[in-house]
Amino acid sequence: MAIHNLAAWRHSHAYDPGNRGAETRTWIVVGITALCMVAEIVAGILTGSMALLADGWHMSTHVVALSIAGAAYFLARRWSGDRRFAFGTWKIEVLGAFSSALLLAVVAVAMIVESGLRLYQPEPINFGPALLVAAIGLAVNLASALVLGHSGGHDHGPAQAHDHGHDHGHLHHAHDHHGHAHRHHGHDHRKHDLNLRSAYVHVLADAFTSVLAIAALAAGLWLGWSWMDPLMGLVGAGVIASWSLTLIRDSSRILLDREMDEPLVEKIRECIECDGDSEIADLHVWRVGRSSHAAVLTVVAHHPAPPDTYRERLGKIPTLMHVSVEVNRCPHGDCP
Repeated sequence: MAIHNLAAWRHSHAYDPGNRGAETRTWIVVGITALCMVAEIVAGILTGSMALLADGWHMSTHVVALSIAGAAYFLARRWSGDRRFAFGTWKIEVLGAFSSALLLAVVAVAMIVESGLRLYQPEPINFGPALLVAAIGLAVNLASALVLGHSGGHDHGPAQAHDHGHDHGHLHHAHDHHGHAHRHHGHDHRKHDLNLRSAYVHVLADAFTSVLAIAALAAGLWLGWSWMDPLMGLVGAGVIASWSLTLIRDSSRILLDREMDEPLVEKIRECIECDGDSEIADLHVWRVGRSSHAAVLTVVAHHPAPPDTYRERLGKIPTLMHVSVEVNRCPHGDCP
């Protein structure tokens, strides 16, 4: 017999509220950086300044990286209701962060190569225009950092939770006593938003290299230390490479669902196995939002409780948004 009313058991697959404020601010920074890039390229062509031209093209890489971050926010929001995404679209933002981190690594490698060549074969530097370029770049990036920094407070948004359970192969649906799915409200800070963090790192990396360039060019202008320019380039490249590798590690960890070393895993085990009889035979935990996780677990016990009991135990963990529980009875002779 067909069941005609399944609305009470259905739920949204959008486990993350998104970060609309960060999306808007990211596109503002894209506009600021693109305007500065065009101005420097045009000025470089008109004045014949290679320093201005080079910095303008360098800024184009950051325009691309920031645009990737903005596009990731947009696509995650646009497809948030698309049910083809089993656990929502939040990982589009993480994929954007990963792509941006790769681009940052390319920038670091290019800086290392260029600085090494300049150390091996020094070229004359026009310190006056170069200092002006570095100062303009620093001002633009500090302004961009301020714009992105304003989205670092927190976003409030509901993330819907809905739990499923299996009892000897049968699917059950868990709600509260009134038949409603539980909702949790979370605080999403900038450190949890890898896409925003990738945009922020690009801006900070450019600001950092501008500070190093100003110091090196000042030393070359007033002390005659022309070797400081490529040396500071190597220092900057090393720091940027370190930031890039950290961002690649953090984003790839989420994309590959490498979450089984999280403290959350032990919390789940403690909640389920607290009765001294039940044991988790199989457990999968992965991230579906900035502060949201999903879990699938198989419980084995001599005297198993109903799936609702195990879900109630996991209710103490607010970040679990989607839980599936399979319960199996273990005869005394078959279990240790």
